Amino acid sequence: MHVEHLLRDETLGLRLLWAEDTLLEREISGVTVTDLEDPARFVRPGEVVLSGLVWWTPEGGEGKAERFVAGLRSADAAVLLAGGETHGAVPDDLIEACARNSLPLAAVPTDVMFRAITDQVYLQQWGELSRCHALPENARAHLSRLAAQDAGPDAIVAAAFAHLGRAAVAYVLSATGRTVAATEGAPALSASGAIAVLADGTGRTVALDADAATTPYERWHLYLPDLDIAPPRMLHEVAAILGRCQEGQTRRRAADRQAADELGAVLVRAGRESTGVAAALRACGLPDAEGPYRVITADTGEPREGLALGALAEVVAHVELPAAVGCLPDGTAFAVLPGDFPFLSGEVWRLVAGCEPSVPLRGGIGATAAGPQELAGALAAARYALASARSTAPDASLLTDVTTLSSVDQLLTGIPTEVRTAYRRTVLGPLLETGSVSSAVLLHTLQTFLACDGSWARTAEALHLHVNTVHYRIQRIEHFTGRDLSRLTDRLDLWTALLCRS
Repeated sequence: MHVEHLLRDETLGLRLLWAEDTLLEREISGVTVTDLEDPARFVRPGEVVLSGLVWWTPEGGEGKAERFVAGLRSADAAVLLAGGETHGAVPDDLIEACARNSLPLAAVPTDVMFRAITDQVYLQQWGELSRCHALPENARAHLSRLAAQDAGPDAIVAAAFAHLGRAAVAYVLSATGRTVAATEGAPALSASGAIAVLADGTGRTVALDADAATTPYERWHLYLPDLDIAPPRMLHEVAAILGRCQEGQTRRRAADRQAADELGAVLVRAGRESTGVAAALRACGLPDAEGPYRVITADTGEPREGLALGALAEVVAHVELPAAVGCLPDGTAFAVLPGDFPFLSGEVWRLVAGCEPSVPLRGGIGATAAGPQELAGALAAARYALASARSTAPDASLLTDVTTLSSVDQLLTGIPTEVRTAYRRTVLGPLLETGSVSSAVLLHTLQTFLACDGSWARTAEALHLHVNTVHYRIQRIEHFTGRDLSRLTDRLDLWTALLCRS
């Protein structure tokens, strides 16, 4: 099946927005549905890419469109089919990006489901499939009942492949490599290993249709290492039922997050009063009498609602223990976990952040809280660590543990820039005058003197000056700042001011 055959199918009503004739002769190898901002690692050569354009926003439209299309072009996709329902129409930014990157683009009518296009491609490629090539009727009915009963993904995967009569290995994997479900006896996959198999295309992967509430970090993929274990039509039927399962989980999480939001509000108000905290913990299904607990906060540089919350929920999901995940009154995502998990500062955060490389995912972890009475303080510490992560890496992903802020320089990164700047100006005063050679000389002398631990001889040697000149300059510094550099406290004040870089 070629691209032009798909575009000519009147039942789909696809509208060509840009293409060159030679590109329409490309043979189609398969279909991928994605709304990742950078989907290249999940796309194989010759595939049709279906996107609802959830990743696109008017604020960074041209740049986001260029990154998305360039990624598809590097993966050698055959054509991009874009849905216009999210934004009312296919953005001009996307059309222009496709033209620049020589990638055919067509619009999908709002009344046409992506599944209809997927089915049409596979029906054409493999011929008219009989009933025996899809799910048997009894299996389909059983899976529908399980989905209606809000069964978990493990139960659905086990039932879906039980009728094959041989040991089928299948996984449901999140975009971060977390194994959501697997058939019995399937070899364990590490998170990094799962991401690798999703990207390398050695098995058969079907991306589940995700609703608008599902962030890129939480999206599921049905993965089978054996290409011949089941035909595509069956896999897409199973994926559709798993999609219903994920939608059910999303609805249940929304209810759980109301309780978590209330816990966050209580912690912000609580101080050291733990009565309300204990009740809020019980409402979240967490132990309310004793700890330990860890508190994590997170945000992103993106205005998309729920993005940081979804990322943090996926981080917490790797722990596989009950946790409260919600938003503080100011909108900051936070989580409370029972127990102590040092791994959170390692590989998991990098894997989750890697799902959206263009989005900086910053996080802060508070010190371990021994009980409910210490949770408010742990939250305050986690928020401080988050501020430090923002300051340290404004354009990159970073998780900062407050217990790692072990120097004055590191500690100051959690203080707002405006406060640091005000302190620096107040303490150093005239030494910060721009354009003044003498001020710059005195400031450099102060930095060298403090770095040499107040040694006149070492300072003179470092600056290639006579020691009397150093004495004179230090006297001028003391005059302008009102500080006595023979006193330790005044030295600390000046050293801190020097560290308060904006």
